[in-house]
Amino acid sequence: MILMDHDREILRRLAHEVAEIAASDRMQKLKEEWRQHNALKSRRPMICVSPEGSWVEILTEQDLQCEDSLLRSFEYKLRQKIYWAKEIGDDTPVSEFFNVPYVTSRSFYLEGAGSNEVRVEERGSFHYQRLITDLDEGMKKLKFRKVTFHKEESFRQLEAAEEAFGDLLKVRHRGVFWWTLGITAEVIKLIGLEEMMLFMLDDPEGMHRLMGWFRDEHKNLMDQYEKLGILTLNNEDDLVASGGIGYTDELSQKGKEISYEDLWGFAESQETVGISPQMFGEFVFPYQLPLLERFGLNCYGCCEPVEARWEWIKTIPRLRRLSVSPWSDQRVMKEILGKNYIFSRKPNPAYVCGGFIEEEIRKDLKETLSMAADLQLEIILKDTHTVEGHPERFRKWVEIARSLAE
Repeated sequence: MILMDHDREILRRLAHEVAEIAASDRMQKLKEEWRQHNALKSRRPMICVSPEGSWVEILTEQDLQCEDSLLRSFEYKLRQKIYWAKEIGDDTPVSEFFNVPYVTSRSFYLEGAGSNEVRVEERGSFHYQRLITDLDEGMKKLKFRKVTFHKEESFRQLEAAEEAFGDLLKVRHRGVFWWTLGITAEVIKLIGLEEMMLFMLDDPEGMHRLMGWFRDEHKNLMDQYEKLGILTLNNEDDLVASGGIGYTDELSQKGKEISYEDLWGFAESQETVGISPQMFGEFVFPYQLPLLERFGLNCYGCCEPVEARWEWIKTIPRLRRLSVSPWSDQRVMKEILGKNYIFSRKPNPAYVCGGFIEEEIRKDLKETLSMAADLQLEIILKDTHTVEGHPERFRKWVEIARSLAE
């Protein structure tokens, strides 16, 4: 790929700044602290911010200077790293690597069906338009998703990054193909949320058949990525699960090709928070477990309180990280987890997203620190889909959290 001098100059300046940040003593220390933390040897709470939906308020299209669309995406990633380090200042490490994901695509469960996501507004709430109303008839039409690896485009993008700043940062293919193996979000796309819960009562046999099909479909999807040889490790500066950084010495490539036993795994089922623990144990968990059994280390949970589901979750092999959501009973979670797992606390983002309510922020953080500061604690501010155009709130939150932790 031939780069325009204008774009190349911009990328090189940003890459040089990222390289300097990555080489700093602070970043080297953070890497080691995350390794110790993930090995259950934390000496302090790790504090992170995930701006998520707020990035569009932090870095806009007007902030980008490159003209080529691919290079603009590289520019965006570089500017994110710089902003994270200089303006947010949390414990998110900036590394010497620049990750370029493999380019893939995959088919849908129903042939000819497009996106069934219906949004009220671009950044507002949404729902899925039901595609299946009768389980028996609907399942006859379902097909496993097929993965297509766009090799030529994948390497074109990698070579573009290498040409632009490969002498400044270590460019590599790396990235994930999904966020969760929780299954239930995918089921809801087809049959709807309320309908899924009603089917558990009205047609339990049909619901078991559907969940079994999705378990097998997810297994088939995983097998395709593995056979294509495009799995990448997630044991360094990788965001894992619903919070936390992947640095660990316990995961590495053991064979000729990367397999799932070399990776962090993750599942959740936040959509089913309205069903009983027993129904979770019957209709959800048995279909997640065979997928999680393939991974070297595992994480579980997101926004759902998981303490009532612990009877099943604790059976996940090599379980390391548990989400402690804003709706969890932290006292119960402390008794459950002790120092045997990472206590991945998610404070309530409403106090940062809807105004900056410092009194509630302090109260929320003090409650966590009073109970869990001596555990393997990480505090992850996430689900921050807006900060109302005030990104400086992230820095303020980090300063408060850090001062209370110290």
